Amino acid sequence: MTTNDQNPNVSNVPASPVSSPAESKPARTSASRVDRPFTTSRVPVNESAAGTTTIAEGVVAKVAGIAARTVPGVYALGGSGARALGALRSAVNVDDLTQGVKVEVGETQAAADITIVVEFPAPVQDVAANVRAAVSGAISTLVGLEVVEVNVEVNDVHLPSDNQDAEESRVS
Repeated sequence: MTTNDQNPNVSNVPASPVSSPAESKPARTSASRVDRPFTTSRVPVNESAAGTTTIAEGVVAKVAGIAARTVPGVYALGGSGARALGALRSAVNVDDLTQGVKVEVGETQAAADITIVVEFPAPVQDVAANVRAAVSGAISTLVGLEVVEVNVEVNDVHLPSDNQDAEESRVS
C-alpha cells in the first residue's frame, strides 16, 4: 500500500471546497498585442514566460519582397536604378530580397510600399491587387503583425522583346 509521502502525484493537502489562492486569480490573457495568437507552433506555449519580441523592419521587408515575387505577372521589383544595382549584385551572387520594398513597422502594425514591374500582357490592376493580397497575407501569417496598408507602385511594363540583346540580322 502506498502512502501520500511516497507518491508525488498525490497531494498531502486534503481537498477543501474553498478555492486556493492560485485558483482565485483571473485567467491570464495572452501576452501578445496582436489580435490573433499563433496556432501553428511546434513548441508548447508557456504563457507565463516574460519578455518581448522585436521584429526588425528588414525581416518584414524580406517577407514582403519574397511574397511579391511569387505573384504571377510580376517581372521584377524596384525602380530602374534599383534593378540595375540588383543586376550587379546578382552577378556576384548577392541577391537583395528587399529591393523595391519599403516598410514601416510599429508594435502591432505594419505598412508596406512595393514597387513592381509588370510582365506584358498581364492585367496591371489584377497583378497589383494580387501583390497587395500576397504581401498582406504573408506579413500577417509569418510575422504576426496587422497590415494597415500595402501600396503598390507599378514602375514599368516588361515587354518580351526587352530580353533580346540584339535582333537577328535579316542579311548575312
